[in-house]
Amino acid sequence: MTLKKPMTAKRTPIWQSIATSLTEDIAEARYGPGDKLPTEAELSARFGVNRHTVRHALKALAETGLVHARRGAGVFVTQVPTDYAIGKRVRFHRNLEQAGRLPGKEVLHLETRTADSKECEALALASGAQVQVYDGLSLADGNPIALFKSVFPAERFPNMLEQLSRLRSVTAALKENQVSDYTRAWTRMTARRASPTQALHLRISEGDPLLRTVGVNVDADQTPLEFGTTWFAGDRVTLTLSE
Repeated sequence: MTLKKPMTAKRTPIWQSIATSLTEDIAEARYGPGDKLPTEAELSARFGVNRHTVRHALKALAETGLVHARRGAGVFVTQVPTDYAIGKRVRFHRNLEQAGRLPGKEVLHLETRTADSKECEALALASGAQVQVYDGLSLADGNPIALFKSVFPAERFPNMLEQLSRLRSVTAALKENQVSDYTRAWTRMTARRASPTQALHLRISEGDPLLRTVGVNVDADQTPLEFGTTWFAGDRVTLTLSE
């Protein structure tokens, strides 16, 4: 008589168990869209395994689209791209709120300086004119989505820097200067690669794709009042055209 070996339960691969645990962490919002996961070394220590096993788990999550790796930066929870309308009336806060995101701005640099040739041409200024420059970071739900530079004629807006520092809103600052409405005269869009400093601010890798928009806003009399350049993180924003 031949004795049959007792059946044993099939063991779940360790990497799969790690992937499941990380998926639960994301589902429970311990890591949100755009957040960086712990390093391979940290995950190895947490689960008591080697880095190869952790790497296998992270690869499985990446194949499902739940996370993505950025060379030299780490592994991040995938962020659903934010729809951002480019049209006659471009308003950052309104765009983000309509997309169901919480808008935010971070001031990086404010200065008064002499306009360069491109700024003079865009704003119809004489050579040597002074401009107010606002460099900042745009946020959606606390995550950086774009870097921007806004340039204004200093003679027309002498208090603009103080207003921008206080209000963190171009629209609100312009209203304090009796500009109740403004529209986009033109916009140009091109693709770029992130520089080291841009990558640092946007929490991406150097060389990652950016969408750059350059445009001029005008007042009701069609007088140029803002020359703006924005660099959007390519995987976080979907630019749409609107009237």
